[in-house]
Amino acid sequence: MRIGFVGLGNLGTHLAASLVRAGFALTVNDLDRTRADPVVQAGATWADTPRSLAAQTDTVVTCLPSPAAVARVLEGADGVLAGLRPGGTWIDTGTSDRELTARLAALAETRGVSVLEAPVTGGVHRAAAGKLTVIAGGAPDVFESQREVLEAIGDRVFHVGPLGAATALKVVTNMLAFVHLAATGEALMLARRAGLDLGQAFEVIRASSGTSFVLETEGQVILNGSYDIGFTIDLALKDLGFARSLGEQVGVPLELEALVERRFEQAREAYGGGAWSPMVVKLLEDELHTDLRAGGYPPQLAP
Repeated sequence: MRIGFVGLGNLGTHLAASLVRAGFALTVNDLDRTRADPVVQAGATWADTPRSLAAQTDTVVTCLPSPAAVARVLEGADGVLAGLRPGGTWIDTGTSDRELTARLAALAETRGVSVLEAPVTGGVHRAAAGKLTVIAGGAPDVFESQREVLEAIGDRVFHVGPLGAATALKVVTNMLAFVHLAATGEALMLARRAGLDLGQAFEVIRASSGTSFVLETEGQVILNGSYDIGFTIDLALKDLGFARSLGEQVGVPLELEALVERRFEQAREAYGGGAWSPMVVKLLEDELHTDLRAGGYPPQLAP
């Protein structure tokens, strides 16, 4: 199977590398040509445009930062849908907008192209090892036809229903992750200001009923002070906006989400949208003039 991959950011580079390691013939494209260098050196081929990439492949995978970027890459004279032949497939691994996905899927259908949404979760550090969770939505036969592709980038792959289901579930999981992140900061600060040894407190929490995936992973780079999780405040706010919108659509009041979204907005004002998302915790550190450092924790998480 010939695979095309568009979007070689912090996450996409790792996904593309996993596809090369799995033995797929991979062609790549990104707005920044230099981002392709590592995967090209590993065996991938460069294409100058999304259209030319799609014309050389059977399946195109995208990993893009926003719905606007997805629309730009898929549509138009140089877009993926102009290049994919009938019988081809487009897989979107990002967290996108359900209405946009539905519109692009309808456009793809007129061209004989199948669509699968497959947002991934688990963190950039797990992407490097191909150990992400993949949440897939789309027709069962399309999912089965692309199972090998999905299993190359994730060690846990779930088919959760038709198009739209995977995006909704990814929005739910992301919302929980950001609520957990804000709560992790408050918990660590409570321990710190209570005079506890912060490293020991972290280890006890990690072994207790109060633990979470976010505490166990992002908590480490907070204690280190790097905050480097490979995911930005802007991306967090994009995902929180999706959660808020979904809550409005289905009539669920999201009071905790609203509080956390405001904290992320304040963090963006303080540190910029390109800052790492765990710096929402630094906001509390700066407000209280109390750092949350402990020795022995890494600046980045190992795969």
